[in-house]
Amino acid sequence: MGSDSKELLGIEPLELRFPFETKKQISCSMQLTNRTDDYIAFKVKTTSPKKYCVRPNSGIVPPRSTSDVIVTMQAQKEAPPDMQCKDKFLLQSVIVGEGTSARDITGEMFTKESGNVVDEVKLKVVYVPPPKPPSPVHEGSEEGSPPRPSLSGGSNLNYQEMSRESDEPPLFSAVKAQKDQEDLTSETSALISRLTEERNSAIQQNNKLREELDLVRREISKQKGGFSFVFVVAIALLGIVLGFIMKR
Repeated sequence: MGSDSKELLGIEPLELRFPFETKKQISCSMQLTNRTDDYIAFKVKTTSPKKYCVRPNSGIVPPRSTSDVIVTMQAQKEAPPDMQCKDKFLLQSVIVGEGTSARDITGEMFTKESGNVVDEVKLKVVYVPPPKPPSPVHEGSEEGSPPRPSLSGGSNLNYQEMSRESDEPPLFSAVKAQKDQEDLTSETSALISRLTEERNSAIQQNNKLREELDLVRREISKQKGGFSFVFVVAIALLGIVLGFIMKR
């Protein structure tokens, strides 16, 4: 915990506030600020990894720069009692070398055994009620909630790693897989339809070429027949002329 003495990353805000609505996916963002001259690696953990999607759940913040992290809560069937949420997030950060990339980040980098100075900041989750009933009771409950997750009891919380291969909860993965399947099906249908049209067009062109070829053959046949008939007539006329001449 003695992380307050050396704050590596500034975090804004320190509360993840979700405008809560049932059966609706909700997102909020936080900004990480590196005011030092070092490269700082961070990693996000939560007590409810199946409930949230964090992008990115780990990364590198270069010196004198900022990085945004989006936290998305999957749709909830019902609101918790008094709109109180017990979920917590833990943001860990350590100083790393300049050549370190996001792929080089491991969980071991944020342990005491690594010998690194690990800064840890705990973040609360606050459900903001819909704007319909602007009751001061909710505001009072929110103001009264900060003392509950005191740092003294924070050590007993079970912060869990967000999966690096897929930082999406099962529901997110299922919805994404279904969408990908639908997109693949629509693309396949479009491809089949286009190929069918091209095949029908090719068949039509082939039939048209055959008809034109038959027509050319008939024309050639007619022309041959015409020439032979004229030749016969010419010979007959020549014979008549010659016979008439011989008679005279």
